[in-house]
Amino acid sequence: MEKLFSGGDFFEGPRWHDGFWWVSDIFGGRVFRVSRAGEGEVVAEVPGWPNGLGFMPDGDLIIASLRERKLLRRDSSGRLSLHGDLSALSPYWLNDILVDAQGRAWVGNLGVNLENGSDPEPTTLCRIDPDGTGEVVADGLLFPNGMAVTRDGRTLVVGESMGNRMSAFTIGADGSLSDRRVWAEFGPVPSRSQWTMASLHDMELSPDGCAIDAEDCIWLADAGNRRVCRVAEGGRILEEMRVPGEKRIYACALGGVDGRTLVICAAPSSDFEQLQGKGLAALWQVTVKVPVV
Repeated sequence: MEKLFSGGDFFEGPRWHDGFWWVSDIFGGRVFRVSRAGEGEVVAEVPGWPNGLGFMPDGDLIIASLRERKLLRRDSSGRLSLHGDLSALSPYWLNDILVDAQGRAWVGNLGVNLENGSDPEPTTLCRIDPDGTGEVVADGLLFPNGMAVTRDGRTLVVGESMGNRMSAFTIGADGSLSDRRVWAEFGPVPSRSQWTMASLHDMELSPDGCAIDAEDCIWLADAGNRRVCRVAEGGRILEEMRVPGEKRIYACALGGVDGRTLVICAAPSSDFEQLQGKGLAALWQVTVKVPVV
């Protein structure tokens, strides 16, 4: 385990693309492109706070502007434009996203109004199609977070941070979701009275950002337990790792030249007041045995 890049306020949504790591610095309002040598360059400024990232088939970068509830599109020249407006679809700030091989963006949200201090509640998952139109495709999710598509492209797996589980859906040819089932269960679903932001750190495993590998196992960030875990369908934990200093881990991605580099987003907490402007977030990297899909 070695440090790749540091100096951000709160890193999220890492992706490997075109020989670089790309990552959002949410509280810093910027997106970085980081070389394998650990040299970082700001490639987008997003005052609405960037969160999840993904790449379209043509290489354009999709950025979730979480507070605006919009998806932005960065083209090869660096120009930002509106890709999709979720303000009428998503009732809460946007969370992680996944852009699949067809250019469809799957978009979760926090399920909680952080500005008024309310508690989380079941919420929705949206799909934004390549033309920027979208719809709600699932509901009743408990803090939908990191997502992955299986090797055959037929199953979407969604982490439910407040649910101690990951749920799976069959993806239809038209982008519809069906046959909802539990892909991995780590503990009981908390009762409604336990749905608080503080309880996110009390779960057996609260799935955050994730990455799927060539065996359809998923690396999961587990901030509450300060670890990243490789999980098989059913919920069995095959491996787990921590970063030096026992920081909390919020996201991870697989990539690198041979597809075996796991990059990890770590920070002391997710508290804005503690982190904004402090440069305490870092990316760590480690080599794993099974490569990316």
